[in-house]
Amino acid sequence: MLRKSQLSRRNAPLDSRPLEAYANAARDSLHELERSSTNTEARRCYNFAVAGIFSVIRQAKLDPWTQPVHFGANSELTLTGKKDPAKPEQNPALYDLIPTDELRYHGAYVKNDVKKDGIGAPLVAVRRLTAEQATALFAPPAIYYGVTGVAEFEGSRCVLSIRDPLAAETVRVEGHNYPLAANFTASLAMTLAKEKPQKLGFARLLRPQEYAATFRVARMEPYNPNKTVVLVIHGLMDTPATWVPLLNDLRSDKDIRHNYQFWFYSYPSGYPYPYSALILRQELDAIEKKFPLHKKMVVVGHSMGGCITRTLITDTGNKLWIEAFGHPPAETEMPAESKHLLEEAIILNHRPEIERVIFMSTPHRGSDLASNWIGRIGSMLVKAPSHLLSVGQTIRADLKPDPAALQLKRFPNSVDTLAPNNRFVVAINEVPITSGIPYYSIVGDRGRGDTPKSSDGVVPYWSSHL
Repeated sequence: MLRKSQLSRRNAPLDSRPLEAYANAARDSLHELERSSTNTEARRCYNFAVAGIFSVIRQAKLDPWTQPVHFGANSELTLTGKKDPAKPEQNPALYDLIPTDELRYHGAYVKNDVKKDGIGAPLVAVRRLTAEQATALFAPPAIYYGVTGVAEFEGSRCVLSIRDPLAAETVRVEGHNYPLAANFTASLAMTLAKEKPQKLGFARLLRPQEYAATFRVARMEPYNPNKTVVLVIHGLMDTPATWVPLLNDLRSDKDIRHNYQFWFYSYPSGYPYPYSALILRQELDAIEKKFPLHKKMVVVGHSMGGCITRTLITDTGNKLWIEAFGHPPAETEMPAESKHLLEEAIILNHRPEIERVIFMSTPHRGSDLASNWIGRIGSMLVKAPSHLLSVGQTIRADLKPDPAALQLKRFPNSVDTLAPNNRFVVAINEVPITSGIPYYSIVGDRGRGDTPKSSDGVVPYWSSHL
C-alpha cells in the first residue's frame, strides 16, 4: 500500500518511474477495496495515486486521450484515456487537468470548503476559449470546472476517465460501485484567483461601453435537460462573483446538485437596466436554440438584477410606450433604428420559459440613493454608451412632458433608472406581474425587525416588497 511519505509528486522526475509507481499503487489500492469497499486507507491511497498520475500527465505534457502512452521499464504498461465522442466539447485533451490537492485557496468568497468523500481524484478542468467559442458554447471565456479522475485496469493498460460529480453521485470501478469523490469549491476559488471577475464591477459601471463584450449568459456546468436551470442576475456595480458563496454552499446539498443547474447573466451595470434586460432576452432566445429547455427555469435577481428579472415576467403591451410618447409606436415618428431599440426595450412580453422568480433586495420602486446628491454625482460619473446617447438626442423632443419625472438632458444610465421618479420605474410598477408566475421576495431589515419601515441599508421595504 502506497503512503504519501513514499512519493513526492511535486519533486518527482518526469520519467516513467513515477507514472509506473502511481499506476501500481492505484491498482494495489483497488485490490484492497475489492476485499473491503469501506477501507478508508485504501481509498485514500487510490485517490492519491490517481491524482499523482494526473500530476505527471500535466507536468510531462502527456496526452493519453489522443494516443496511448507507453511506460514502465520496458514500456510494458500503457496509459490510455476514455472520452465521449458524442460530447466533443468535453474532450479531456482540451483541458488542463489540475489535482485539487495541489491548490491552496482562501478568501471572503470561499469560506467553506465543500467536498465529498469517495473514490477518485478531484481535479479542476481548465480551458481558455476564444470569444467566438465562448459565445457559441454560452460559457465564460475561461472555464474552471470541478471534475473527478478515475483509473481502471485492463491487463497492462491503465485506463483513465473523467467523471462529473454534478452529474453522478456514484461511480462503477472494475465492477464495484463507490461514492464519487468531489471538490466543489476549488474550481470556484480558482476562477476568482485567476480571472478576478470581482474587480470589474466598478469599471463596468463607469465605462459600460468598454465592457460591452461581457454581456453574456454563461453556463456553470454542462447542460443537462433533466435539471432545472437557475439563472442568477447580479446587481449594480457587481459581477457574477457575488453569487460564488451561495453557489458554493448550495452545491453541498445532494438534492440541489441532482435537480438544479446554475447559469449566470453577466452585464456591464452602467447601462440602463431596460437595455440590459433587452440583451438578456436576446441571449435567452439564442440559448433556447442550442439548449432547448425541457423544464422551465427559476430566475433569481439581486438588487438591479431583480429589476431586470421583473421585465421578464411582465406583459406591458404599448402602455410604457404611450406613457413616454403619448401615442402608440405606429403613430410615433423617429428613426427606424432608434424605434426598433426602444420597442424591444419597453414593449415587454413575459418569457414563457420562466417558472418562478426570486427577488433579493430589489428596488422595484427605485431607491432614494439614486436620486439624492450622492446618486446624482454617481450618475454623472457613468460614461454613457455612444449609441444610446444618439438615441437619447433623437427622442428627447418626442417625450411626453412630465414635470414629476426625473429630468435629464441625456439618455438615462443605470443609476438614473433606479431613481423613484424615473419614467420607466413609475410606469412598470403600474403593470401587474403576469398571472401564473409565482414570485418570492427576500427583503433585508438589518436585524432590526422594524418592517414596514425597514431597509437593508440601500433598498427600503417600501421599494423591495410587492
